[in-house]
Amino acid sequence: MSIHTQHSPDLLAEAEVERAAELARNEGTSFAETALRLGGKSADEARRTGTIDTADDQVESMFSQEYQTAASPVHRAIWERQIPTKLFGFAPTAMSDRINIAMNRAVGLVRARRRGGRLLDDQQKISAETLHDLATTGYWGLLIPPQYGGLGASMLDFSRLLTKMASADPTVAGLASVHGCIGAVDPVRTFGTEAQKQRFLPSLANGQRLSAFALTEPGAGSDLTALKTVAVRKGDNYYVTGSKLFITNVTTGRTIGLVCLIEDKPAVLIVDLPESEGPNFSLTKYRLHALKHTHNQGIQFNQFPVPVENLLQPLHGDGLTVAYHGLNLGRVSLCANAAGTMRLMMANMLPWTAYRKTYGEAIDRRELVRRRVGELAGYIVACDAMSAWCSNLLDLGYRGEMECIIAKIFGSEVQKTAAIELFMKTHGGRSFLHGHLFGDNVHEFLAPCIYEGEGEMLSMAFFKSLVKTHGKQYFEPIGRILFAAGIKKPNPLNPAHAWQLKGPLAAYAKWWIGMRLVRSHMAAIENMPIEFRRLAGQASEFLTQQCFDVSGAMRTHQLKLADRQCSMTHLSKRIQDAVVMLVTSLYGAQSSDPLTRQAAEVLCRQLWRSLTGDQPTNRDFRRVTELGGAIAENGWSEIDGIDADEIMMPYQV
Repeated sequence: MSIHTQHSPDLLAEAEVERAAELARNEGTSFAETALRLGGKSADEARRTGTIDTADDQVESMFSQEYQTAASPVHRAIWERQIPTKLFGFAPTAMSDRINIAMNRAVGLVRARRRGGRLLDDQQKISAETLHDLATTGYWGLLIPPQYGGLGASMLDFSRLLTKMASADPTVAGLASVHGCIGAVDPVRTFGTEAQKQRFLPSLANGQRLSAFALTEPGAGSDLTALKTVAVRKGDNYYVTGSKLFITNVTTGRTIGLVCLIEDKPAVLIVDLPESEGPNFSLTKYRLHALKHTHNQGIQFNQFPVPVENLLQPLHGDGLTVAYHGLNLGRVSLCANAAGTMRLMMANMLPWTAYRKTYGEAIDRRELVRRRVGELAGYIVACDAMSAWCSNLLDLGYRGEMECIIAKIFGSEVQKTAAIELFMKTHGGRSFLHGHLFGDNVHEFLAPCIYEGEGEMLSMAFFKSLVKTHGKQYFEPIGRILFAAGIKKPNPLNPAHAWQLKGPLAAYAKWWIGMRLVRSHMAAIENMPIEFRRLAGQASEFLTQQCFDVSGAMRTHQLKLADRQCSMTHLSKRIQDAVVMLVTSLYGAQSSDPLTRQAAEVLCRQLWRSLTGDQPTNRDFRRVTELGGAIAENGWSEIDGIDADEIMMPYQV
């Protein structure tokens, strides 16, 4: 109804309440959608949000109950006030021999081609010869089961390989993630019929068909309900018409997972693109600062035929379910890539800091530079810890939604910080020379903050996943009663309101009192060094108190919570920092490398200060600069074998 109506605001509010109440009574309408309507959102926004929420539920239903979000380590830490230590920390197994052989061959190949100036083609893209040679190592079939020609790597081994490859070339590492996690491999492997797997996976495994996932459109980015590409069935084919944008790794002759609308519902078609463009299919080329060494293009379809048998038909949900499933794999991969990319930064920092002199002394003797090296080491170890932890959860069968979001946000943010605050500032003006690692790749270092979901948007998604079960159990019953009674602003002091809400309010009060009586707990870990025991205990205590802050925010904002984006991202970020601190402390405690342990300690203390607002002490400065100094003087096993670029514009003799 228009805001220019002559009816009174009170009548309009009552009418909206009645419409929302009626909507809540209709079967098939989610409470989230109804709450948004009552909270003042338009019917269209509420419907779209409900669609995304439903897609999330459908992905969740693919996992057995013990592996769903409510059973995940983060969810249990918050809402049960118990730290499942075995799930937060684990002893990584050795990489399987066949994956280790493939990794060494692939990484060695890329390093050799880079040294020889043969990694890129004339257009400065990863060359076709490089992609072909990588196929001979099994690189493109890492996540494909052996019966279809792949290596069948675990997610843990895959993430380790990505870190190693990123230390040789981050773009090549990223291509493995695009192909295996968010390209056509995961959709076919997870949702394809046996016939579809037999038809598509072998060529995806042997590198004959590299892949991409075509989801984003000019008007559909974070809002996946705004899709406009359509496929209409005529006989044995679907005919696709529409546009896709920012599709990484797409060019002629590749295989894509195409998200489109079929009979107004999202669907995914597996599409073998032709070897050349034509009237039905063309590529939109544009200049993009990031991903410049791979193909990132738009796609135009005009009645493009795709066989009906190429349609994926998940048992639960629709095309959005397929799209959402691979995102967690991609998010972990991004963190693993960041760990390798920051190793590459460090390998290039150390020779420069030893060479560059100010006032007659090399800058690797300066406290600020040593602090930067120490902080960078902390970021590397934490990304190792997060990618290994999340990969292990996925291998165990957990959905890992919240955990993988944390890994993606942390990895992308510390890579950005490392590039700008540590790497660039240490190299000074030479950073901006053509041919310098920073100057040539600054957009590559920043892009992960956007790809796989922009950080703050993902923080809100994390928060919504965290509160979903609690909200349904304790806040949804209250909302249902308010909807039915037409009460928009409940007043506990109003006897009529209090009487109608007595049941759900009593249930919530019982939960609140019960949680106050629960003693938070983290199982002890044998032989854990005292410093790491203390850090893990601090993080655990913080996490187990967060149920009160999170539930308090839900009480305070109620139906307006969706609009309180700043509050959601703030609370979410604090929980994420505590999780990274806990995981890194457990990871560092298991390391036999004294520098790795010290790097983990430095990072955990830094995160704890951000949570408490404490200022760094002289001990903090001493620990991080001692770490940086030790690495500068003696190196670090974590960067052994990584090539460093030649120093640009050396001093004139």
